[in-house]
Amino acid sequence: MCGIVGYVGNKKALPVLIEGLKNLEYRGYDSAGIAYLNNNKINIIKEKGKIVNLENVVDFDIESSLGIGHTRWATHGEANKTNSHPHKVGSITLVHNGIIENYSELKKEMILNDYTFKSETDTEVGCAVIDYYYKKTNNIIETLSIVKKIFIGSYAMGIIVDNDNKLYAIKNKSPLIIGVGDQENYIASDVPAILKYTNKYILLDDLEYACINKDLINIYDKNNNIKKIEILTFSGSAEVITKNNYEHFMLKEMNEQPDVFLNTFNNEIDVDFSKYNKIDIVACGSAYHAGMVGKVLIEEYANIPVNVEIASEYRYKKLFLNKKTLVIVITQSGETADTLAALELANNYCDTLAIVNVVGSSIARSAKKVIYTKAGIEIAVATTKGYLAQVALLSKIALNIGVKNNKISKLEYKKILKDIEQIPSLIKELLNRDYTTLASSIYKSNDVYFLGRLIDYATCLEGSLKLKEISYIHSEAYAAGELKHGTISLIEKNTSIISVITNELIAEKTVSNLKEVKARGAKILVITTDDLTHAVDCADNIICIPKVCDLLQPILTTIPLQCISYEVAKLKGCDIDKPKNLAKSVTVE
Repeated sequence: MCGIVGYVGNKKALPVLIEGLKNLEYRGYDSAGIAYLNNNKINIIKEKGKIVNLENVVDFDIESSLGIGHTRWATHGEANKTNSHPHKVGSITLVHNGIIENYSELKKEMILNDYTFKSETDTEVGCAVIDYYYKKTNNIIETLSIVKKIFIGSYAMGIIVDNDNKLYAIKNKSPLIIGVGDQENYIASDVPAILKYTNKYILLDDLEYACINKDLINIYDKNNNIKKIEILTFSGSAEVITKNNYEHFMLKEMNEQPDVFLNTFNNEIDVDFSKYNKIDIVACGSAYHAGMVGKVLIEEYANIPVNVEIASEYRYKKLFLNKKTLVIVITQSGETADTLAALELANNYCDTLAIVNVVGSSIARSAKKVIYTKAGIEIAVATTKGYLAQVALLSKIALNIGVKNNKISKLEYKKILKDIEQIPSLIKELLNRDYTTLASSIYKSNDVYFLGRLIDYATCLEGSLKLKEISYIHSEAYAAGELKHGTISLIEKNTSIISVITNELIAEKTVSNLKEVKARGAKILVITTDDLTHAVDCADNIICIPKVCDLLQPILTTIPLQCISYEVAKLKGCDIDKPKNLAKSVTVE
């Protein structure tokens, strides 16, 4: 969940490092630091807080052509300068993304008896282990081949060594790429860090390590042999990591959703779902909520039972997997640690399918089959277009299954195709509405409760998460009929309720639940389709959205929820793109 960057070449390293870190700040922003070689001495600068704090104390005129940088999301020890990266122990200076799970045991080993630790981090312990073996071997390549057998857990490390003008990298279960330039090379957690300088990159596989200078890259495979390098090209431009005159990345990405829908829905899906009698969908956060939507749609159109599981729980529970089970993992980044662990477990027993956004990511490479959502790079920590793309792809899967098994008639299919054509313009129309008045009635709330049934409940889960993660308002989503089994005791005068009602069959039941909270003084906002507004007679405010086929309705429903959350967070003065305590890519378990 941290971002790392490194540079070796002919340019001044410090501007490159800071620029790279700014482009990776979505991966963590508790603290930041750089280490660079100047006059044969490694210098370290670290600051607590966002990268601008580091930027303000860096002298960009310093002559240095080698350095590493880090932006942190704290795991071990609070966010302060001492715990910040880079860490230096002996001859070794490094930055690290991931968790060395056995760091506590390593700290007690006799080999580290002579080391004194300044921080609370696992990273400093790892740095000491590398330094110990480097002193024994006097060869950093041999050292890396040793320590990769010692470290347990996840790590992507950028390393520089005293009296050495090369850049080193090692990786296991955390993302790391090598950027390839002209008489200069880079390392980074993700492509956006280096897009200003190059769109050529190399993917490191797990347990691989590299020695990099300005004109040569040697990569060593897990058997410690130099491997043939495959250079990839990123297809997007550097423009994808700019705001394009939008106030926030989140707002920009919300407005990209009409195109994202088309790009995703035009995907070819080459999976035979008729082979399976059970599907497990495994994901975290917003991807889990997308899976909840997918469950309703796939069960309806495929008549296949679907379980939706939280990835961090899935790998520890008793699983009932066999050759007729399909495990679908959903992730925007393709690096989510819990999801990757669940995928690797499922691969031993059944077919797996990854729904993922980032091409060549760890999960994309580990799954037996992969479908890309094609949402493009998403910078804002709170996902919008990434979530919509996942829902759109699950809708497309359900549509394909429904057509294949004749659950969807030819007449209905024609109607669905007509709705598909309209969706981009309908998304745009919903995005262009003014939600500020509604937001002003919510932003001072201490608690907000979201109520819905079936697929609307799944959408409410995402709406609640979006509100809490960017506005810091406590919110919860409930299946509407469940509220009265305890939680209604929290409803009092002016408590904010947001309800989603798009299904005519259960609209009356949800409205009855709303009347129960209305009787206790709640303020109610209902998001409903234009054919159901007559049924909602207890709402203080109604957002009316166009009625489309059931397969596509959740795509439209999520738009007002995103917009309201954005406007509420803006009224509260929150840092919308970088919410406190959060990071975009969750690469630790």
